[in-house]
Amino acid sequence: MAERGYSFSLTTFSPSGKLVQIEYALAAVAAGAPSVGIKASNGVVLATEKKQKSILYDEQSVHKVEPITKHIGMVYSGMGPDYRVLVRRARKLAQQYFLVYQEPIPTGQLVQRVASVMQEYTHLSCFLL
Repeated sequence: MAERGYSFSLTTFSPSGKLVQIEYALAAVAAGAPSVGIKASNGVVLATEKKQKSILYDEQSVHKVEPITKHIGMVYSGMGPDYRVLVRRARKLAQQYFLVYQEPIPTGQLVQRVASVMQEYTHLSCFLL
């Protein structure tokens, strides 16, 4: 996928003007199992397909849907290690909010904060978490 061997950092453009590392990330998501969230009047449903990549995987050890707070959950398609880092960060952000305001973090605010963490990776190209 790297254009003529160009794939340096997250913020390095190839000669054709593409951020190759971002394309790699999008390809990883595209190769992942589909995930869906459905909102109903009395709750939500998060679902995803578990693709068994190898017979060596223990199906019980792979968690693709995780609780963040009592009322917020997270599901992923893409890279498992990245997801686990984001789950830990989301839980930490939710805890910090609760310690300051003594109430659960609103879902929209948590989404914005986690999205900001993800965006930081594309700007700084260093390990932030």
